Amino acid sequence: MQDRAGVASVVLTEIHQYLAEEGAPDAALEEHAELIASGFDSLGFAVLVTRLEASLGWDPFEDAEDIVLPRTVGDLIDVYHDSQPVHDPVPQV
Repeated sequence: MQDRAGVASVVLTEIHQYLAEEGAPDAALEEHAELIASGFDSLGFAVLVTRLEASLGWDPFEDAEDIVLPRTVGDLIDVYHDSQPVHDPVPQV
């Protein structure tokens, strides 16, 4: 299980990469920054989630029945951190 700082690093890297590809100004995003104000529309958010699934290995929105979309960068980090799959430890032989 990754700690929150590790998840935050991956999320922020993917956000900056996406925004750079879209030609958005490179801004220092704080956790309280709103995603929509940072340049994410629904398509951009979908692209970001796909990239995060590739980078982190899971999609917290995939099986969710009642999806509440994160409003801020910090909310998005929390969603990914809190939804990490739990793997059973390898049995000792």
